[in-house]
Amino acid sequence: MSSLSCRWIMIAALTGAVGVAFGAFAAHGLPDRLLALGYQGDDLNRRLDIFDTAARYQLVHALALGWVATLLDRAPTRYWQAAAWAFLLGLIVFSGSLYVLTVVRPAYNWFGAIVPIGGLTLILGWVLLAAGTFVGRHSPHLSSSH
Repeated sequence: MSSLSCRWIMIAALTGAVGVAFGAFAAHGLPDRLLALGYQGDDLNRRLDIFDTAARYQLVHALALGWVATLLDRAPTRYWQAAAWAFLLGLIVFSGSLYVLTVVRPAYNWFGAIVPIGGLTLILGWVLLAAGTFVGRHSPHLSSSH
């Protein structure tokens, strides 16, 4: 296995581990923390949903990163390398922003304006993954397995 794919598998694994830890925190510790901060009722439930969305997207894109890493081991195309970076950057911006939005006061809701940038970056990762497959299907590395 190449050092490039090993690096991305390590990043994917660590991203997944953090996603599971955050998911467990959301289920067991976050509600009490948010209650202590004064959130309650619909606002509390909305914030718990936001955190859950962040953790879910983080886990899905940790798997996507692992998948791209295995593809990079077969054929390290620039599209798949760009897809890996887009997934990583997108999940940091998207999930990270949602994690922050869960605990900040409404005065900081402007922070939510960067969440769509993270979402678009995640979409870009999927498009780059598809583009790498489309362009790479004529690659000798990829076509030898058909």
